[in-house]
Amino acid sequence: MPGLENKNIVVTGGGTGIGEACALSLAQAGANVVVGGRRQAPLEAVSAQAEGKIGFHTIDVADRESVTAFFDWANEKLGHIDILVHCAGINCRDRSMEVVSGEDWDKLMTVNATGAFNCMQAVLPQMRERQDGLIINICSVSGIRAGLLGGVAYNASKFAMSALGTTVAQEEKDRGVRISTIYPGEVETPILDERPVPVSKEHRAKILQPEDVAAAVTMICQLPPRAHVPDLTIKPTTAAFV
Repeated sequence: MPGLENKNIVVTGGGTGIGEACALSLAQAGANVVVGGRRQAPLEAVSAQAEGKIGFHTIDVADRESVTAFFDWANEKLGHIDILVHCAGINCRDRSMEVVSGEDWDKLMTVNATGAFNCMQAVLPQMRERQDGLIINICSVSGIRAGLLGGVAYNASKFAMSALGTTVAQEEKDRGVRISTIYPGEVETPILDERPVPVSKEHRAKILQPEDVAAAVTMICQLPPRAHVPDLTIKPTTAAFV
C-alpha cells in the first residue's frame, strides 16, 4: 500500500480509543493529522505520542458552533481537508427501553447521529468543489444488528448513522467523494466502562483492540480514488455475527 504523504486528515473523537489509534496509525503512514475531542488533556497526550506531529483542538460534535470553530481551525492548520475519520461516539449505562431516560436518548441521538451529520456537513463543500474526498464513519455492528448489548438508544443512533453514510455516499459518488462506514464489534475502549455489567480483563483481551480498527481505516485511506469501500464489518473472531 502507498503511504499517505501530503494527505490532510481530521480525526474526530481522536483523544482515546479507536480515534487515538487511527490518528497515530495515519500519522505513521505519513499523513498530516489533526485530532478533535471534548477534552483537552487526552488530545495533548495523543499529540505527545506522535512527538507533536499531530495537531489538536477541542470539539463538541453535538454543538454546531463548536463544529464550525473546529473545522475553521483545521482548514487554517492544514490548508484543506482530504479525509475525515469520524470516531466520536458515546453510550449510556441504563440501556433497555424500560430504564433508559429521555435525556440519555436525546444525548445519544445528538452525539452519535447528529454529530456525524454536523461533521460531514462541515467538510463536504470543499470536497465537492475539489471533486475528491473521503469520509470514514466509525459506526458499530449495533448499526446493522440491533442486539440487546448496545441498548435501544445506542442501536437507534447507530442505525441512523449507517443510513446517513449510505445516503450521502449515493448523493456524492459522481462528485468524486467517497463515504465509508465501518462497523466494529466489541472493541477494548473506554466506552466499555459504561456497561451495566463490568467487563472482565479476560474478555477485554479477547475482543478487538483499537489498532485493529485503525488498520482497516488506514487501508481504506490508502486506496486510490477509483476504489470505494461502502461498508466494512470487523468483529472479534470469537464473536457470533447474527
